[in-house]
Amino acid sequence: MHLAQLNVAHMRAPVDSPQLADFVDALEPINALSDSHPGFVWRLKGGPDPHDTVRHDYGDLLLINFSVWASREDLWNFVYRTAHLDVLRRRREWFHRVAEPYSVMWWIPEGHVPALAEGMDRLDLLRAKGPSPDAFTFAEFHDPPAA
Repeated sequence: MHLAQLNVAHMRAPVDSPQLADFVDALEPINALSDSHPGFVWRLKGGPDPHDTVRHDYGDLLLINFSVWASREDLWNFVYRTAHLDVLRRRREWFHRVAEPYSVMWWIPEGHVPALAEGMDRLDLLRAKGPSPDAFTFAEFHDPPAA
């Protein structure tokens, strides 16, 4: 099993605004770091340019990050033990604080490439019912189902 993760962020300004310039400048090196990090499997890309963000129908100021990892440890190490943490610490400069969950994880079969709608459905499930084996977070993590 692989670990899918989706997180969303409500931008304070359009992605091409001066207010988000530092964030946009960090996209290429952080995406390159994730793509080469141990345990990285896949991520949804917005296009061929490293600055391309994922296009969707969930609102113009909603930024989406969606990826698949070999394990919880691999994702944790990328998020909290690389330069990604420096960007994460600055998130309040670029994104609104939200009261509802903005990040969700779930287990998928190896080789499965999840659709964006699947990820958004898992986030909705987490928001509606709280953590479960079908939609969880680092704080309330669920191990993969037994084979």
